[in-house]
Amino acid sequence: MSFQRFLQDKYPAFKAQYGDARQRRRTRLRVVEDFWKLDPHARANLPPTEEQSDTPHPYEIDEDTYDDIASSDAPNLGIIVRTDYTNEDAWQTFYLTLIEAEQEFMADSVPSQNSSDAPLEPVTGALPDSDVDMADGTPEDAEEGEGDDDGDEPLAFFAVLSDESLTGISNLSALRLVNDVDVGAAPLVPAGEKRISPGHRLVDLSGLQEVYKGKTVWVYDSKSNVDRCAQLYGTATGDSWRARASHITELQVNLATGVMKIDFGGLDRYDYLERRRNLEEANRPL
Repeated sequence: MSFQRFLQDKYPAFKAQYGDARQRRRTRLRVVEDFWKLDPHARANLPPTEEQSDTPHPYEIDEDTYDDIASSDAPNLGIIVRTDYTNEDAWQTFYLTLIEAEQEFMADSVPSQNSSDAPLEPVTGALPDSDVDMADGTPEDAEEGEGDDDGDEPLAFFAVLSDESLTGISNLSALRLVNDVDVGAAPLVPAGEKRISPGHRLVDLSGLQEVYKGKTVWVYDSKSNVDRCAQLYGTATGDSWRARASHITELQVNLATGVMKIDFGGLDRYDYLERRRNLEEANRPL
């Protein structure tokens, strides 16, 4: 199977048909929709990928609406997508906490004369409890305060995508806005387990899986107004952690530098309703 070859062949036609200006990511989604319409035999017998070219393909370099915050050249490491606008004071508290956490992180990162230059080794596994607090509906160590203009101070490690048109969107919709869709091999089925049936493109469909590549996406949702957390999604299927504003800067830097990798301990960690929403949304036409 060569989805890259399929993407290379189909992308120009979809771009011309829909005339999506600055919509590279959406055009790629249209190609993926067409790809999943193929029967398994047709997908398995697609022509192989051509030899790597020094010239980038249009599906890699065409402009997109959110490239200023989502491209690999954008200075931010992660993106916070705000999907709730019912409590501005809560948002301002979250934002100010995040600014303070960034400032503390940068102050602590200034190397001392006795600091070691030894590289950090990558860590794989579930996030430690000391770094991530699961939301229980009770703010912990959160200071109540009025929202003020300090919320406009730019963040160092994050870009914020904020527009009321994003109210209540799913994490799949958030990923599709700022990440590039791709298709790869589905994770291996653990010994003693059976492949998911019926198959689904976000999980495992004939050994393939729809994936999203790009900057880390954090979602500020209605729960965030209470628990002062943002939701970190590991996959389009809804596997996620909630991390407090005071912790996410360090987590984001560790993820971006490869010091930490999120694999949820090899286990599913998702909200049933959230996953069902994503699975249903993925199957709806664009």
